[in-house]
Amino acid sequence: MTAVLPRTIRAVDTDQLLLLEEEAARLGFGQRLPADWLREHAQAAVHYLFPGMEHWLSHRPEVSPQWRCELLLTVRTGEEVLSLLDVWPASFEELAETLDTTAKAEIAARMRRAPSLREWAERGR
Repeated sequence: MTAVLPRTIRAVDTDQLLLLEEEAARLGFGQRLPADWLREHAQAAVHYLFPGMEHWLSHRPEVSPQWRCELLLTVRTGEEVLSLLDVWPASFEELAETLDTTAKAEIAARMRRAPSLREWAERGR
């Protein structure tokens, strides 16, 4: 696969996010959340993915590259937290482009301010 890493943000609902997380688990990607954890903690909301880097596994060329995405996840408390999710490029490209430039800039700013999932969990939420 030679797809170019896109510099865009895509919105996904919780069901789409679960499918991406399950695909990441099935393919053995390193950055993902357990689907059971996500079902328990994610709010039925819109979440956001931003591909930050291409990730290659020389020992697993059949699943390379992966796009390591920043994930702005809305949890059940209504807070947004930042996590990572490795996504198959074809799966990312299938996601609809629904956000305009202004919305993407606002979401990118929220990503920069959001606590990491680890920080959120350590606060005991």
